[in-house]
Amino acid sequence: MPDAPNGGTQRPHVVVWTLLLTGFATFMASLDNLVVTTALPIIREDLGGDLAALEWIVNGYTLPFACLLLFASALGDRYGRRLVFGAGIALFTLASAGAALAGSTDALIAARAVQGAAAAALIPLSLTLISAVVPPERRGAAFGVWGAVNGLAVAAGPLVGGAVTEHLSWHWIFWLNIPIGLLVLPLVFRRLPESRGPVKRLDVAGTVLASAGLLGIVLSIVRGHEHGWTTGPVLAGFALGAVLLYAFVRWELRTPEPLLPMGFFRSRTFTAINITSLLMYAGMFGSIFLLTQFLQLIMGYSPMEAGVRMLPWTAMPMIVAPIAGAFTDRVGGRPIVASGLVLMAVGMGWFALYADPGVSYGGMVPAFVLCGIGMAMFFAPSGAIAMGAVPEGRQGVASGVNNSAREVGGALGVAVLASVFAARGGYGSAQAFTDGLVPALWLAVGLLLVAAAVIALLPERRAPKAPRPAAARPAGPTDPTTDPRPADRVPA
Repeated sequence: MPDAPNGGTQRPHVVVWTLLLTGFATFMASLDNLVVTTALPIIREDLGGDLAALEWIVNGYTLPFACLLLFASALGDRYGRRLVFGAGIALFTLASAGAALAGSTDALIAARAVQGAAAAALIPLSLTLISAVVPPERRGAAFGVWGAVNGLAVAAGPLVGGAVTEHLSWHWIFWLNIPIGLLVLPLVFRRLPESRGPVKRLDVAGTVLASAGLLGIVLSIVRGHEHGWTTGPVLAGFALGAVLLYAFVRWELRTPEPLLPMGFFRSRTFTAINITSLLMYAGMFGSIFLLTQFLQLIMGYSPMEAGVRMLPWTAMPMIVAPIAGAFTDRVGGRPIVASGLVLMAVGMGWFALYADPGVSYGGMVPAFVLCGIGMAMFFAPSGAIAMGAVPEGRQGVASGVNNSAREVGGALGVAVLASVFAARGGYGSAQAFTDGLVPALWLAVGLLLVAAAVIALLPERRAPKAPRPAAARPAGPTDPTTDPRPADRVPA
C-alpha cells in the first residue's frame, strides 16, 4: 500500500481500520499501565515484597516507557510508523507472556520493563498514524475516539485486574494480551497505510542524550520514596539527568536534523499542554495507586468487587470523550481541558474529605463520577491540542514529547504520593492507611488545580475557518485570515 500523505485525506474504510487497530493496540498498552493496581495485594501475598516492590511493579513499566517515547517516535518518522508500530505490538505480546510466567517480583518487574519499552512505540505512533489519514479539521473527533479508548483503558485497568485476579489468577492479566496481539499484528501490516516524517537520518546523539537524561530523572523520582529524596544516589540521578537534558537541548539547537526541534517550545500552546499533561497524570496515577488499595484493604472489597465499584469512574470516558472530542473541533480544546481538570480536582477533594475507615461506598460515588468525567474531558482534546501546535509531518515528535510528559508525570505521582502516604501513615492499621491517604489526595488536588490554571491562562487560538472556493476569490498572495494553519503553530 502506498505511503499516506501526512495530513492528507484517506478513504473512509482506511480511516475506520486505522482507528480500530490503533485503538486495540492503545487499549492493550494503556490498560497494562494500571491493570496491576487492584492485583497488587494478591501479588504481594504470592511473590512477597514491600511498598517499594509494589511501586516498582507499577513504575517498572513507566520508566522505560517515559525514556524511550522520543526514540520510538523518531524511529517511526525515519523508518516508517506502521513498521515500528507493528514491531511494538510484537514485542509487547512477547513481554506479556514473560510477565504471565514470572515466578518472582524481580522477574515480573523485568517483564514489565520490556512491556513499557514496547508501549513507547504504540501510544505516540497511534496518534501519528491517525494524523496521517485524518484531515486537520476532523482530528478533534478522531482524537476523541482515541481519547475514549485510552481513557477507558486507564480507568478499566483496576476493574479488569480485579476481575481476572479474583476469578482466575493475576497471571491471566498478562495472558489476555496474547490473543489481542496475535489478532492485531497481521492486520496492522495489511490494513494500515505506511507514513513517515521528514527526518532523513536518525539523530543518534540527541536520542542517547534525551533517553539517558530522562532515565536519570525518572529513576530518581521512582527511587525517591525508597531511598529518601535527599540521599546521594537520588540527588546524583537528578543532577546527572539535568546535565544530560541540558546537553540535549544544546545539541538540538546545533544539529541540522534534530530529534526535537526546540522551536516547538516557542508555541505557548505546545509548552502549556505538556506541563498540563505532566501535572494531570501525576495527580491521577498517584491517586489511583492508593485508592484501589483503600477499596480492598480498608473497605474490605475483593479485587473484583473493588473494580466493579470503580465503574462510575470507568464508564465515563466511553460516554464523554467522543462528545468532548467533537466539541474540540468547534470551540477549541482549552476550555474543555481546563473544565475537566477542575472536575477531577473536585472529585479528588471529595475523596479526601470523606476518606475514613468507616466510610460508605455510596458517599464515594459522586467523586468517582466527577473524576471519570473530568478525565474524559482531558483525554479527548489534549492530543488534538499537542498535535495542532506543530507543523504537518512533525506530529510524531509532538506525540512523543506529550506522552513523555504524561509518563514522567505518572511516575512522579506514584512516587511522591506514596512518599506522602508513607510519611503520614502506612499499612499498620485502617486508621494509619487513611491518615496517609488523605494528605496524598490533597496533594493530587493541588496538582490538578495548578494544571487547570496553566491551560486556562493560555489564550485560545483556534484555527481560522476554511477558505472559500478558489473561484470566489481573485488569485493573489496568501490571505492570513484564511490560512488553515493554527495561529499558534510553529513554522516548519
